Amino acid sequence: MEFRRILLDGYPTRVLLDGDSLVAPDGRRVEAATATHLAPVSPSKILCCHLNHISRVREFGIELAPAPTYFQKPVSALNAHGAAVVRPSNCHYLNYEGEIAIIIGRSARNITVDEAKNYIAGYSVANDFGLHDFRDTDAGSMLRVKGADTLCPVGPGLVTEWDFHNKAMRTIVNGVVRQDGSTEEMAWDMHYLVADLARLITLEPGDIILSGTPAISRPVEPGDVVSVEVEGLGTLTNHIVEGPTAVSDEVGAQPTATEEVLSTALGGDWEFRGQRRPVATPKETLPYPRVHPKFQS
Repeated sequence: MEFRRILLDGYPTRVLLDGDSLVAPDGRRVEAATATHLAPVSPSKILCCHLNHISRVREFGIELAPAPTYFQKPVSALNAHGAAVVRPSNCHYLNYEGEIAIIIGRSARNITVDEAKNYIAGYSVANDFGLHDFRDTDAGSMLRVKGADTLCPVGPGLVTEWDFHNKAMRTIVNGVVRQDGSTEEMAWDMHYLVADLARLITLEPGDIILSGTPAISRPVEPGDVVSVEVEGLGTLTNHIVEGPTAVSDEVGAQPTATEEVLSTALGGDWEFRGQRRPVATPKETLPYPRVHPKFQS
C-alpha cells in the first residue's frame, strides 16, 4: 500500500493511493496529479548515509570505509513532491542526489540486522540536495551544505511491504537521465543502516534515514526540473528556483568556488580527478564576512 500526506481543505491529511486518486479517511477523493503534497511523515530527525553506492565510490576514486558514516539534516530542510528547491542567488553549486528514504515505524534501540525489518514502516523516494558552495567550511558537519531550507524533498508517498532488493533508481534532469543505479550496488542494505544507527541513537516513528546516492551527482540551475524514480516507489519531482535574497555577507561562512567545492560538485568531471586530491584552501584566503572574529589575530 502507498500512503501520502496532502493538504485537504487546508489541513494535513493522510490519504491512501488508489489508482490515480487519493482517498481520504472520510471517503473523499482527490486526483493525485493535482493534490498539494506534503512530506509523507513528520520526522523528529533525518539521518543520512555518506557513501553507500559502489558507483559513487569508484567515481571519486576512493576506498570504501569498513563501516558507513553519517550526517544529519535538520527537519527544517524537509520538503515535498512538487515543491520548489531554493538555491540562494549568490550560490552556484546545488547538486541533486537521488536516494531511497527509510521510514521508521516503531521506536528502535539496540536491535539486530535481522530484527530491523520489524521497525521499518516503509520506504519513500528522496533527493538529498547539497549546496556545495559551503563545502570548505562545513565539510565535517555538512550542516549548511545539506541542511539549508528545502534541501530534503521526500515523497510522493510511503510504500509499505516494499522489497528493496535489486530495484532500479534513476535521477532525471529536464527529461535526461543523469543518475542510473540500483539498490544492488549498495555496500550496506536498509536493515544494516537501521541497526547501525540504532546502536547509539533511538529511532522514533516517522524518522527518516537516507540511504545514499549512485554516481553522477551534478549541479542544477534555477528553472531545472529534477525527478527521482525508484522502481516500486514512484517518482519524486521538484523544480529549482533562485532565492529572492543572497546568503548574507554580514556573518558566517561565505560561498566559495575552491578546489574542494569544485571537486565534490563536479564529481568525476573534475579536471584533476584521478590525478591528485583537491588542494586544501588556506583558511586565511577564505572570504571573511563583514563582522570579523572578536579575537582575530
